[in-house]
Amino acid sequence: MNMKQKIVNLFLCFALPFATFAQTNPVQNAAIPKDAPIDVTVSDFKNNMRSNEIIVFRSDVNGREYQGITNDSGKFSIRLPSGAKYEIFILGFKDSTSYNVLDIPALKGNAYYKNPFKVNIQFQPSKTFILEDCNFETGKATLQPESYAVLDELVAYLNRKDDEKIELGGHTDNVGSEASNMKLSLNRANTVRDYLISKGIDAGRVIAKGYGMTQPIADNKTEDGRAQNRRTEVKILDQQP
Repeated sequence: MNMKQKIVNLFLCFALPFATFAQTNPVQNAAIPKDAPIDVTVSDFKNNMRSNEIIVFRSDVNGREYQGITNDSGKFSIRLPSGAKYEIFILGFKDSTSYNVLDIPALKGNAYYKNPFKVNIQFQPSKTFILEDCNFETGKATLQPESYAVLDELVAYLNRKDDEKIELGGHTDNVGSEASNMKLSLNRANTVRDYLISKGIDAGRVIAKGYGMTQPIADNKTEDGRAQNRRTEVKILDQQP
């Protein structure tokens, strides 16, 4: 997973004092759980619950990943095998960020975890991101074939975050006139918008805007800088009350 810095605060509360011992009846022993219950809550820094957030737990024992998705109350429950440490990630668009580690010690004999571990995550997701590898033919609004992979990932993201509206911002370098670049950037943003709509995304959730060469993020004096400035940016729009 790619690491990307975000504003994050994570609190982990462990339920170790609540390990319980099963009776020694063989039939009962066969039903002793070998894993631990985990209750997860996700909110922003204003304590607004965040729905449809995917949380991933990666085991340090075998690299296996377990995941859950928050409900409308920002919560979900999961069970994880004991005797491992789990790195915790929040899955974003094409990336994930490592926040902390949850340690679930192995228990001996007939002990098992009765009360759940509490994982309370507070974070503020990024409001903007660039569609890497979303490229167009030179001077045109025609997508290059390799662009469809990242656009399909954006479709999947919007299907999961079905309450979000976005702005697609087209940006160019400074080659050509200001007017032609403004038109080209808008046409490219509309090409991406049309693709999303063709894949079932509601048209009312996607706005296309062209910014031309007015918002460079790199030096247009170099080829690398101009390549960075030719981009499609996604902005998560604030929900109207």
